[in-house]
Amino acid sequence: MSEIDEERQVCDTAVTLAFTVLGKRWNGMIVSSLGGGPSSFVALRRAVGGISDTVLSDRLAELADAGLVARTVDAGPPVAVSYALTSSGEGLLPILDQLGRWASANLAERAH
Repeated sequence: MSEIDEERQVCDTAVTLAFTVLGKRWNGMIVSSLGGGPSSFVALRRAVGGISDTVLSDRLAELADAGLVARTVDAGPPVAVSYALTSSGEGLLPILDQLGRWASANLAERAH
């Protein structure tokens, strides 16, 4: 295998890995919502209209496992849980913005 083929394979593997996380419904919206700063579960549920509590909880756990979101518990009283982007998650924001602009320019007509 040539060096160029190996580089392409590494890139394809990395992109595939990224889309296993980002390709799931709601994950991009959750990351974008957290781009404005830390948020509670309830505030995230309002920001991501149409998502159920169960799915939001699952998606937040997946994003935390991927190292994109951090969960912080304040013992209170009352107990408060907040979610925030990690530095890796913050690094994703301009990429999501650029991907959204590309999709609007190149895929919008095909979606209709």
